[in-house]
Amino acid sequence: MPVLYDRLLKLKEMFNSKFGSIPKFYVRAPGRVNIIGEHIDYCGYSVLPMAVEQDVLIAVEPVKTYALQLANTNPLYPDFSTSANNIQIDKTKPLWHNYFLCGLKGIQEHFGLSNLTGMNCLVDGNIPPSSGLSSSSALVCCAGLVTLTVLGRNLSKVELAEICAKSERYIGTEGGGMDQSISFLAEEGTAKLIEFSPLRATDVKLPSGAVFVIANSCVEMNKAATSHFNIRVMECRLAAKLLAKYKSLQWDKVLRLEEVQAKLGISLEEMLLVTEDALHPEPYNPEEICRCLGISLEELRTQILSPNTQDVLIFKLYQRAKHVYSEAARVLQFKKICEEAPENMVQLLGELMNQSHMSCRDMYECSCPELDQLVDICRKFGAQGSRLTGAGWGGCTVSIVPADKLPSFLANVHKAYYQRSDGSLAPEKQSLFATKPGGGALVFLEA
Repeated sequence: MPVLYDRLLKLKEMFNSKFGSIPKFYVRAPGRVNIIGEHIDYCGYSVLPMAVEQDVLIAVEPVKTYALQLANTNPLYPDFSTSANNIQIDKTKPLWHNYFLCGLKGIQEHFGLSNLTGMNCLVDGNIPPSSGLSSSSALVCCAGLVTLTVLGRNLSKVELAEICAKSERYIGTEGGGMDQSISFLAEEGTAKLIEFSPLRATDVKLPSGAVFVIANSCVEMNKAATSHFNIRVMECRLAAKLLAKYKSLQWDKVLRLEEVQAKLGISLEEMLLVTEDALHPEPYNPEEICRCLGISLEELRTQILSPNTQDVLIFKLYQRAKHVYSEAARVLQFKKICEEAPENMVQLLGELMNQSHMSCRDMYECSCPELDQLVDICRKFGAQGSRLTGAGWGGCTVSIVPADKLPSFLANVHKAYYQRSDGSLAPEKQSLFATKPGGGALVFLEA
Protein backbone atom coordinates (compact mmCIF):
# COMPACT_ATOMS: atom_id res chain seq x y z
CA MET A 1 0.00 0.00 0.00
CA PRO A 2 2.87 2.54 0.51
CA VAL A 3 3.04 3.15 -3.27
CA LEU A 4 -0.71 3.76 -3.36
CA TYR A 5 -0.43 6.16 -0.40
CA ASP A 6 2.23 8.17 -2.23
CA ARG A 7 0.05 8.30 -5.34
CA LEU A 8 -2.92 9.53 -3.29
CA LEU A 9 -0.83 12.31 -1.74
CA LYS A 10 0.47 13.36 -5.16
CA LEU A 11 -3.05 13.22 -6.60
CA LYS A 12 -4.32 15.42 -3.75
CA GLU A 13 -1.65 18.05 -4.52
CA MET A 14 -2.41 17.97 -8.25
CA PHE A 15 -6.15 18.22 -7.52
CA ASN A 16 -5.55 21.26 -5.33
CA SER A 17 -3.51 23.04 -7.99
CA LYS A 18 -6.10 22.16 -10.66
CA PHE A 19 -9.35 22.95 -8.82
CA GLY A 20 -8.13 25.07 -5.88
CA SER A 21 -9.67 22.73 -3.31
CA ILE A 22 -9.17 19.39 -1.56
CA PRO A 23 -10.85 16.13 -2.71
CA LYS A 24 -13.49 14.67 -0.38
CA PHE A 25 -12.72 11.08 -1.34
CA TYR A 26 -10.78 8.83 -3.75
CA VAL A 27 -11.88 5.74 -5.66
CA ARG A 28 -9.66 2.97 -6.99
CA ALA A 29 -10.54 0.25 -9.52
CA PRO A 30 -7.94 -2.27 -10.78
CA GLY A 31 -7.18 -3.59 -14.24
CA ARG A 32 -7.11 -7.34 -14.78
CA VAL A 33 -5.33 -10.10 -16.60
CA ASN A 34 -7.41 -12.95 -17.94
CA ILE A 35 -5.42 -16.12 -17.27
CA ILE A 36 -7.63 -18.32 -19.45
CA GLY A 37 -11.05 -18.09 -21.10
CA GLU A 38 -10.75 -15.61 -23.97
CA HIS A 39 -13.75 -14.24 -25.88
CA ILE A 40 -16.22 -16.52 -24.12
CA ASP A 41 -17.79 -14.31 -21.43
CA TYR A 42 -20.16 -12.75 -23.98
CA CYS A 43 -21.10 -16.26 -25.07
CA GLY A 44 -22.28 -17.03 -21.52
CA TYR A 45 -19.23 -19.02 -20.35
CA SER A 46 -17.09 -18.77 -17.21
CA VAL A 47 -13.68 -17.09 -17.31
CA LEU A 48 -10.66 -17.08 -15.01
CA PRO A 49 -9.13 -13.62 -14.44
CA MET A 50 -7.28 -11.94 -11.61
CA ALA A 51 -6.96 -8.27 -10.77
CA VAL A 52 -3.54 -6.69 -11.35
CA GLU A 53 -1.95 -4.14 -9.05
CA GLN A 54 -2.18 -1.42 -11.74
CA ASP A 55 -5.34 0.63 -11.42
CA VAL A 56 -7.35 3.77 -12.09
CA LEU A 57 -7.51 6.27 -9.19
CA ILE A 58 -9.96 9.18 -9.12
CA ALA A 59 -9.91 12.12 -6.69
CA VAL A 60 -13.40 13.57 -6.25
CA GLU A 61 -15.06 16.67 -4.88
CA PRO A 62 -18.85 16.99 -5.16
CA VAL A 63 -19.94 20.57 -6.00
CA LYS A 64 -23.18 22.50 -5.52
CA THR A 65 -23.68 23.18 -9.24
CA TYR A 66 -24.53 20.75 -12.07
CA ALA A 67 -21.08 21.10 -13.64
CA LEU A 68 -19.09 17.92 -14.18
CA GLN A 69 -15.39 18.69 -14.63
CA LEU A 70 -13.02 15.89 -15.57
CA ALA A 71 -9.25 16.20 -15.72
CA ASN A 72 -6.50 13.61 -16.19
CA THR A 73 -2.97 13.56 -14.75
CA ASN A 74 -1.79 12.36 -18.17
CA PRO A 75 -1.44 15.36 -20.52
CA LEU A 76 -2.36 13.11 -23.48
CA TYR A 77 -5.94 13.11 -22.19
CA PRO A 78 -7.50 16.60 -22.43
CA ASP A 79 -9.83 18.10 -19.81
CA PHE A 80 -13.55 17.74 -20.33
CA SER A 81 -16.55 19.45 -18.81
CA THR A 82 -20.29 19.06 -19.29
CA SER A 83 -23.53 19.36 -17.36
CA ALA A 84 -24.23 16.35 -15.13
CA ASN A 85 -27.87 16.60 -16.27
CA ASN A 86 -27.12 16.18 -19.93
CA ILE A 87 -24.80 13.22 -20.44
CA GLN A 88 -24.10 12.59 -24.14
CA ILE A 89 -21.82 9.69 -25.09
CA ASP A 90 -20.42 9.82 -28.61
CA LYS A 91 -20.12 6.22 -29.86
CA THR A 92 -18.13 7.29 -32.89
CA LYS A 93 -15.16 8.44 -30.78
CA PRO A 94 -13.92 6.31 -27.87
CA LEU A 95 -12.38 9.33 -26.09
CA TRP A 96 -11.20 8.80 -22.51
CA HIS A 97 -13.93 10.87 -20.85
CA ASN A 98 -16.67 8.83 -22.55
CA TYR A 99 -15.69 5.81 -20.43
CA PHE A 100 -16.18 7.91 -17.29
CA LEU A 101 -19.57 9.02 -18.63
CA CYS A 102 -20.58 5.37 -19.20
CA GLY A 103 -20.11 4.55 -15.50
CA LEU A 104 -21.89 7.72 -14.40
CA LYS A 105 -24.82 7.17 -16.75
CA GLY A 106 -25.18 3.52 -15.69
CA ILE A 107 -25.66 4.48 -12.03
CA GLN A 108 -27.87 7.45 -12.93
CA GLU A 109 -30.20 5.24 -14.99
CA HIS A 110 -30.21 2.43 -12.41
CA PHE A 111 -31.69 4.80 -9.83
CA GLY A 112 -33.85 6.61 -12.40
CA LEU A 113 -32.35 10.01 -11.58
CA SER A 114 -32.74 12.97 -13.91
CA ASN A 115 -30.74 15.43 -11.80
CA LEU A 116 -27.21 14.57 -10.71
CA THR A 117 -24.99 16.76 -8.58
CA GLY A 118 -21.89 18.14 -10.26
CA MET A 119 -18.35 17.16 -9.31
CA ASN A 120 -14.69 17.86 -9.93
CA CYS A 121 -12.69 14.73 -10.72
CA LEU A 122 -9.00 14.18 -11.34
CA VAL A 123 -8.20 10.80 -12.91
CA ASP A 124 -4.88 9.00 -12.59
CA GLY A 125 -4.16 5.60 -14.12
CA ASN A 126 -1.14 3.33 -14.44
CA ILE A 127 -2.70 0.53 -16.52
CA PRO A 128 -1.10 0.65 -19.99
CA PRO A 129 -3.89 1.78 -22.40
CA SER A 130 -5.12 -0.48 -25.21
CA SER A 131 -3.01 -3.31 -23.83
CA GLY A 132 -5.73 -5.85 -23.03
CA LEU A 133 -5.50 -5.23 -19.27
CA SER A 134 -8.88 -3.48 -19.11
CA SER A 135 -7.87 0.13 -18.55
CA SER A 136 -11.15 1.30 -20.09
CA SER A 137 -13.35 -1.00 -17.98
CA ALA A 138 -11.44 0.03 -14.84
CA LEU A 139 -12.31 3.65 -15.66
CA VAL A 140 -16.00 2.76 -16.19
CA CYS A 141 -16.06 0.89 -12.85
CA CYS A 142 -14.23 3.67 -11.06
CA ALA A 143 -16.70 6.26 -12.41
CA GLY A 144 -19.65 4.08 -11.39
CA LEU A 145 -18.33 3.82 -7.83
CA VAL A 146 -17.56 7.58 -7.77
CA THR A 147 -21.16 8.36 -8.78
CA LEU A 148 -22.63 5.93 -6.25
CA THR A 149 -20.49 7.49 -3.48
CA VAL A 150 -21.46 11.06 -4.46
CA LEU A 151 -25.14 10.03 -4.35
CA GLY A 152 -24.69 8.40 -0.93
CA ARG A 153 -26.40 5.25 -2.22
CA ASN A 154 -25.49 1.59 -1.64
CA LEU A 155 -25.24 -1.35 -4.03
CA SER A 156 -23.62 -4.77 -3.70
CA LYS A 157 -20.41 -5.45 -5.63
CA VAL A 158 -22.33 -7.83 -7.89
CA GLU A 159 -24.96 -5.17 -8.70
CA LEU A 160 -22.23 -2.61 -9.39
CA ALA A 161 -20.43 -5.03 -11.71
CA GLU A 162 -23.63 -5.79 -13.63
CA ILE A 163 -24.53 -2.10 -14.02
CA CYS A 164 -21.03 -1.17 -15.21
CA ALA A 165 -20.89 -4.12 -17.64
CA LYS A 166 -24.16 -2.99 -19.19
CA SER A 167 -23.20 0.69 -19.25
CA GLU A 168 -19.93 0.13 -21.15
CA ARG A 169 -22.14 -0.77 -24.11
CA TYR A 170 -23.04 2.94 -24.39
CA ILE A 171 -19.68 3.29 -26.11
CA GLY A 172 -20.45 0.46 -28.54
CA THR A 173 -18.43 -2.40 -27.00
CA GLU A 174 -20.55 -5.57 -26.79
CA GLY A 175 -18.48 -7.13 -23.99
CA GLY A 176 -19.55 -9.92 -21.71
CA GLY A 177 -18.96 -8.55 -18.22
CA MET A 178 -15.71 -10.24 -17.14
CA ASP A 179 -13.70 -7.01 -16.85
CA GLN A 180 -16.18 -5.17 -14.66
CA SER A 181 -16.86 -8.27 -12.52
CA ILE A 182 -13.23 -8.89 -11.60
CA SER A 183 -12.64 -5.16 -10.99
CA PHE A 184 -15.26 -5.25 -8.21
CA LEU A 185 -15.10 -8.88 -7.03
CA ALA A 186 -11.30 -9.38 -6.97
CA GLU A 187 -9.59 -10.30 -3.71
CA GLU A 188 -5.90 -10.12 -2.95
CA GLY A 189 -4.04 -13.42 -3.26
CA THR A 190 -6.55 -15.36 -5.38
CA ALA A 191 -7.70 -15.57 -8.98
CA LYS A 192 -11.45 -15.93 -9.54
CA LEU A 193 -13.66 -18.17 -11.63
CA ILE A 194 -16.33 -15.71 -12.78
CA GLU A 195 -19.64 -17.27 -13.81
CA PHE A 196 -22.56 -15.44 -15.39
CA SER A 197 -26.37 -15.58 -15.12
CA PRO A 198 -26.37 -15.20 -12.18
CA LEU A 199 -23.05 -13.43 -11.70
CA ARG A 200 -20.84 -15.10 -9.09
CA ALA A 201 -17.14 -15.45 -8.29
CA THR A 202 -15.30 -18.43 -6.80
CA ASP A 203 -11.71 -18.35 -5.49
CA VAL A 204 -9.13 -20.26 -7.53
CA LYS A 205 -5.84 -20.84 -5.73
CA LEU A 206 -2.96 -20.49 -8.18
CA PRO A 207 0.16 -22.67 -7.85
CA SER A 208 2.66 -21.35 -5.30
CA GLY A 209 5.70 -22.48 -7.30
CA ALA A 210 4.96 -20.30 -10.33
CA VAL A 211 4.38 -16.66 -11.21
CA PHE A 212 2.31 -15.06 -13.94
CA VAL A 213 4.22 -12.61 -16.09
CA ILE A 214 2.59 -10.00 -18.30
CA ALA A 215 4.44 -8.83 -21.42
CA ASN A 216 3.11 -6.02 -23.59
CA SER A 217 3.51 -6.50 -27.36
CA CYS A 218 3.40 -2.67 -27.65
CA VAL A 219 0.81 -3.02 -30.41
CA GLU A 220 -2.21 -1.03 -29.28
CA MET A 221 -5.76 -2.15 -29.92
CA ASN A 222 -8.80 -0.13 -28.90
CA LYS A 223 -11.86 -2.40 -28.67
CA ALA A 224 -14.42 0.34 -29.21
CA ALA A 225 -12.53 1.83 -32.15
CA THR A 226 -12.34 -1.32 -34.26
CA SER A 227 -15.01 -3.59 -35.65
CA HIS A 228 -13.02 -6.84 -35.09
CA PHE A 229 -14.42 -7.32 -31.62
CA ASN A 230 -18.07 -6.69 -32.44
CA ILE A 231 -17.85 -8.90 -35.55
CA ARG A 232 -16.71 -11.80 -33.32
CA VAL A 233 -19.64 -11.19 -30.96
CA MET A 234 -21.97 -11.35 -33.95
CA GLU A 235 -20.34 -14.46 -35.45
CA CYS A 236 -20.89 -16.23 -32.13
CA ARG A 237 -24.52 -15.11 -32.06
CA LEU A 238 -25.10 -16.34 -35.61
CA ALA A 239 -23.36 -19.65 -34.87
CA ALA A 240 -25.63 -20.10 -31.84
CA LYS A 241 -28.72 -19.49 -33.97
CA LEU A 242 -27.63 -21.92 -36.70
CA LEU A 243 -26.76 -24.62 -34.16
CA ALA A 244 -30.13 -24.11 -32.44
CA LYS A 245 -31.98 -24.36 -35.77
CA TYR A 246 -30.04 -27.53 -36.66
CA LYS A 247 -31.16 -29.07 -33.37
CA SER A 248 -34.78 -27.90 -33.86
CA LEU A 249 -34.65 -25.47 -30.93
CA GLN A 250 -36.45 -22.11 -30.90
CA TRP A 251 -33.49 -20.40 -32.58
CA ASP A 252 -34.91 -16.87 -32.75
CA LYS A 253 -34.77 -16.59 -28.93
CA VAL A 254 -31.16 -17.82 -28.73
CA LEU A 255 -28.37 -15.24 -28.42
CA ARG A 256 -25.42 -17.12 -26.90
CA LEU A 257 -23.56 -20.34 -27.60
CA GLU A 258 -23.95 -21.39 -23.95
CA GLU A 259 -27.76 -21.30 -24.29
CA VAL A 260 -27.62 -23.96 -27.01
CA GLN A 261 -25.60 -26.28 -24.76
CA ALA A 262 -27.91 -25.62 -21.78
CA LYS A 263 -31.06 -26.30 -23.82
CA LEU A 264 -29.61 -29.53 -25.22
CA GLY A 265 -28.33 -30.59 -21.80
CA ILE A 266 -25.07 -32.00 -23.19
CA SER A 267 -21.35 -31.59 -22.39
CA LEU A 268 -18.94 -29.15 -24.03
CA GLU A 269 -17.21 -32.09 -25.71
CA GLU A 270 -20.54 -33.14 -27.23
CA MET A 271 -21.19 -29.54 -28.34
CA LEU A 272 -17.94 -29.68 -30.32
CA LEU A 273 -19.28 -32.77 -32.13
CA VAL A 274 -22.60 -31.03 -32.84
CA THR A 275 -20.63 -28.08 -34.26
CA GLU A 276 -18.75 -30.47 -36.60
CA ASP A 277 -22.09 -31.82 -37.89
CA ALA A 278 -24.05 -28.59 -38.11
CA LEU A 279 -21.57 -26.03 -39.44
CA HIS A 280 -19.05 -26.07 -42.30
CA PRO A 281 -15.51 -24.63 -42.09
CA GLU A 282 -15.99 -22.47 -45.20
CA PRO A 283 -17.08 -18.91 -44.37
CA TYR A 284 -20.80 -18.12 -44.57
CA ASN A 285 -22.13 -15.13 -46.48
CA PRO A 286 -25.28 -13.23 -45.38
CA GLU A 287 -27.40 -14.93 -48.08
CA GLU A 288 -26.49 -18.43 -46.86
CA ILE A 289 -27.24 -17.48 -43.26
CA CYS A 290 -30.65 -16.20 -44.37
CA ARG A 291 -31.33 -19.46 -46.23
CA CYS A 292 -30.35 -21.55 -43.19
CA LEU A 293 -32.62 -19.55 -40.89
CA GLY A 294 -35.42 -18.96 -43.41
CA ILE A 295 -35.31 -15.17 -43.07
CA SER A 296 -34.80 -12.19 -45.41
CA LEU A 297 -31.60 -10.11 -45.65
CA GLU A 298 -33.58 -7.21 -44.22
CA GLU A 299 -34.55 -9.28 -41.15
CA LEU A 300 -30.94 -10.41 -40.68
CA ARG A 301 -29.73 -6.80 -40.85
CA THR A 302 -32.31 -5.18 -38.62
CA GLN A 303 -33.20 -7.93 -36.15
CA ILE A 304 -29.95 -9.83 -35.59
CA LEU A 305 -26.87 -7.84 -36.64
CA SER A 306 -25.67 -4.85 -34.61
CA PRO A 307 -25.45 -1.49 -36.46
CA ASN A 308 -21.67 -1.76 -36.85
CA THR A 309 -21.75 -5.28 -38.34
CA GLN A 310 -24.51 -4.82 -40.93
CA ASP A 311 -22.09 -4.51 -43.84
CA VAL A 312 -19.94 -7.55 -43.01
CA LEU A 313 -19.82 -9.95 -45.96
CA ILE A 314 -18.28 -13.11 -44.47
CA PHE A 315 -18.85 -14.85 -41.16
CA LYS A 316 -16.66 -17.73 -39.90
CA LEU A 317 -19.20 -19.51 -37.73
CA TYR A 318 -17.61 -22.96 -37.46
CA GLN A 319 -14.22 -21.63 -36.32
CA ARG A 320 -15.71 -19.26 -33.73
CA ALA A 321 -17.99 -21.91 -32.20
CA LYS A 322 -15.11 -24.43 -32.05
CA HIS A 323 -12.98 -21.89 -30.19
CA VAL A 324 -15.70 -20.97 -27.69
CA TYR A 325 -16.70 -24.52 -26.75
CA SER A 326 -13.08 -25.75 -26.48
CA GLU A 327 -11.98 -22.63 -24.53
CA ALA A 328 -14.91 -22.99 -22.11
CA ALA A 329 -13.74 -26.57 -21.44
CA ARG A 330 -10.14 -25.38 -20.86
CA VAL A 331 -11.32 -22.94 -18.18
CA LEU A 332 -13.01 -25.77 -16.25
CA GLN A 333 -9.94 -28.00 -16.65
CA PHE A 334 -7.70 -25.18 -15.40
CA LYS A 335 -9.81 -24.74 -12.26
CA LYS A 336 -9.88 -28.51 -11.64
CA ILE A 337 -6.07 -28.76 -11.87
CA CYS A 338 -5.70 -25.84 -9.43
CA GLU A 339 -8.01 -27.63 -6.99
CA GLU A 340 -6.35 -31.04 -7.29
CA ALA A 341 -2.79 -29.60 -7.31
CA PRO A 342 -0.95 -32.57 -8.91
CA GLU A 343 2.88 -32.69 -8.91
CA ASN A 344 3.12 -31.52 -12.53
CA MET A 345 0.47 -28.82 -12.04
CA VAL A 346 2.47 -25.94 -13.57
CA GLN A 347 3.20 -27.98 -16.69
CA LEU A 348 -0.48 -28.97 -17.09
CA LEU A 349 -1.72 -25.39 -16.63
CA GLY A 350 0.92 -24.22 -19.13
CA GLU A 351 -0.30 -26.72 -21.72
CA LEU A 352 -3.87 -25.39 -21.37
CA MET A 353 -2.60 -21.81 -21.84
CA ASN A 354 -0.67 -22.88 -24.96
CA GLN A 355 -3.76 -24.60 -26.39
CA SER A 356 -5.77 -21.46 -25.66
CA HIS A 357 -3.32 -19.31 -27.62
CA MET A 358 -3.39 -21.70 -30.59
CA SER A 359 -7.18 -21.56 -30.64
CA CYS A 360 -7.20 -17.73 -30.35
CA ARG A 361 -4.68 -17.54 -33.19
CA ASP A 362 -6.10 -20.13 -35.59
CA MET A 363 -9.83 -20.46 -34.83
CA TYR A 364 -10.74 -17.05 -33.41
CA GLU A 365 -8.11 -15.14 -35.39
CA CYS A 366 -7.62 -12.51 -32.68
CA SER A 367 -3.83 -12.64 -32.47
CA CYS A 368 -1.26 -10.69 -34.50
CA PRO A 369 2.35 -11.42 -35.64
CA GLU A 370 3.88 -9.52 -32.70
CA LEU A 371 1.81 -11.42 -30.12
CA ASP A 372 2.72 -14.75 -31.74
CA GLN A 373 6.39 -13.79 -31.72
CA LEU A 374 6.22 -12.69 -28.07
CA VAL A 375 4.49 -15.94 -27.04
CA ASP A 376 7.24 -17.95 -28.80
CA ILE A 377 9.98 -15.94 -27.06
CA CYS A 378 8.33 -16.42 -23.66
CA ARG A 379 8.10 -20.19 -24.15
CA LYS A 380 11.68 -20.34 -25.40
CA PHE A 381 13.01 -18.70 -22.22
CA GLY A 382 11.22 -20.80 -19.64
CA ALA A 383 7.48 -20.13 -19.66
CA GLN A 384 5.56 -23.39 -19.25
CA GLY A 385 2.68 -21.74 -21.08
CA SER A 386 2.06 -18.41 -22.78
CA ARG A 387 -0.95 -16.86 -24.49
CA LEU A 388 -2.47 -13.57 -25.58
CA THR A 389 -4.75 -12.03 -22.96
CA GLY A 390 -7.58 -9.55 -23.42
CA ALA A 391 -9.33 -9.00 -26.72
CA GLY A 392 -6.14 -9.60 -28.72
CA TRP A 393 -5.09 -8.02 -32.05
CA GLY A 394 -2.34 -6.45 -29.95
CA GLY A 395 -1.96 -5.83 -26.23
CA CYS A 396 -0.39 -8.27 -23.80
CA THR A 397 0.59 -11.88 -23.30
CA VAL A 398 0.40 -13.74 -20.00
CA SER A 399 2.87 -16.53 -19.20
CA ILE A 400 3.15 -19.03 -16.38
CA VAL A 401 6.80 -19.17 -15.27
CA PRO A 402 8.36 -21.40 -12.57
CA ALA A 403 9.38 -19.05 -9.74
CA ASP A 404 13.05 -20.11 -9.79
CA LYS A 405 13.31 -19.20 -13.49
CA LEU A 406 11.82 -15.71 -13.12
CA PRO A 407 15.00 -13.54 -13.07
CA SER A 408 16.53 -15.20 -16.15
CA PHE A 409 13.14 -15.25 -17.90
CA LEU A 410 12.65 -11.48 -17.46
CA ALA A 411 16.21 -10.68 -18.58
CA ASN A 412 16.04 -12.91 -21.67
CA VAL A 413 12.58 -11.81 -22.82
CA HIS A 414 13.58 -8.17 -22.34
CA LYS A 415 16.61 -8.69 -24.52
CA ALA A 416 14.89 -10.77 -27.20
CA TYR A 417 11.73 -8.70 -27.66
CA TYR A 418 12.26 -5.21 -26.25
CA GLN A 419 15.91 -4.58 -27.10
CA ARG A 420 15.65 -5.33 -30.78
CA SER A 421 18.40 -4.07 -33.05
CA ASP A 422 16.12 -1.60 -34.82
CA GLY A 423 15.30 0.08 -31.49
CA SER A 424 11.65 0.30 -32.51
CA LEU A 425 10.26 -0.48 -29.05
CA ALA A 426 10.78 1.94 -26.24
CA PRO A 427 11.36 -0.28 -23.19
CA GLU A 428 8.98 0.79 -20.46
CA LYS A 429 8.74 -0.66 -16.99
CA GLN A 430 5.07 -1.23 -17.80
CA SER A 431 5.99 -3.59 -20.61
CA LEU A 432 7.20 -6.68 -18.75
CA PHE A 433 6.34 -7.53 -15.16
CA ALA A 434 5.44 -10.36 -12.84
CA THR A 435 2.06 -9.92 -11.18
CA LYS A 436 0.15 -11.41 -8.30
CA PRO A 437 -3.61 -11.33 -7.73
CA GLY A 438 -4.63 -7.90 -6.40
CA GLY A 439 -7.72 -6.62 -4.59
CA GLY A 440 -10.87 -5.08 -6.02
CA ALA A 441 -12.37 -1.59 -6.20
CA LEU A 442 -12.28 0.62 -3.07
CA VAL A 443 -13.31 4.04 -1.77
CA PHE A 444 -10.90 6.05 0.42
CA LEU A 445 -12.32 8.97 2.38
CA GLU A 446 -10.12 12.04 2.89
CA ALA A 447 -9.22 12.00 6.59
